Amino acid sequence: MKITEFVALFDLEVLNQGSDYESALLTITDVNRPGLQFHDFYDYFDQRRLQVIGKAEVTYLKGLTEEQRRKCFDDLFLYDIPALVISRGLECFPECLESAVKHEKTLLRTQETTVDFTSHTIEYLNRVLAPCVTRHGVLLDIYGEGVMITGDSGIGKSEAAIELVMRGHRLVADDAVEIRRVSNQLFGTAPEVIRHYIELRGIGVIDVRQLFGMRAIMKEAGIDLVVQFEQWDNTKFYDRLGIENHYTEILDVKVPCVTIPVRPGRNLASIVEVAAMNNRHRRYGYNAAQELARRVDLRADAGSGKKS
Repeated sequence: MKITEFVALFDLEVLNQGSDYESALLTITDVNRPGLQFHDFYDYFDQRRLQVIGKAEVTYLKGLTEEQRRKCFDDLFLYDIPALVISRGLECFPECLESAVKHEKTLLRTQETTVDFTSHTIEYLNRVLAPCVTRHGVLLDIYGEGVMITGDSGIGKSEAAIELVMRGHRLVADDAVEIRRVSNQLFGTAPEVIRHYIELRGIGVIDVRQLFGMRAIMKEAGIDLVVQFEQWDNTKFYDRLGIENHYTEILDVKVPCVTIPVRPGRNLASIVEVAAMNNRHRRYGYNAAQELARRVDLRADAGSGKKS
């Protein structure tokens, strides 16, 4: 992410533009408060991090002489840091500004407290810089469950999606799903250019937001379940009980997965709806297949006890 975009997004005051202000990038999701560096400790220092000083650092620096403060900032600006941010709207030391100009480093200021600014920055960078992949499929929010439908082109994903939208569920993405991994969780959204659109063969492209209103769309959703559509194969065995849990891996995160065979006469929208509700039950600890198996075992044990 470019420093210029970050400055505009967080409404930061630019005290000095560094020589790399237009090209500098934030490439790491953490920030650093250079308290140890002001004590001349650079043995463990990541210069890629955004540097932030707050009231604690400013209070310490006030106790130093002008020459000592100048040395602190000169030493820091010798490194290729993306920028230094002063929080709380605190006054900038003249030595800090002089050193930033001398070394051509970007110096910024925010009105937020140090804790608020660092937490907001880390949270935002975790999303923006998160690992990302694009998958072919449809993503919907069904009863609060993020369900991604995948399968071969033309198998009926979009048709099932529009039926689910008409039942009151919300569309996130059709055709292409951009997936990001944030703190071991997956979140999906649509590419900006095709957001809110669905392609229906025989009808063409429709705008879901315009046809069904804001209630029918959602910008982003977590991915809790993957539903794989495939053509019915009479030679293949399909799970009829669902005792075992099946998973697919996306960006090294395991996501529950079910395979639904497609053939004429099956109401795919209803099946996906039930799959979403069943997945939610499982996440809360209830597995209908295991409960049925337990009842059958109890009945069998009771029957064998009577015979003996």
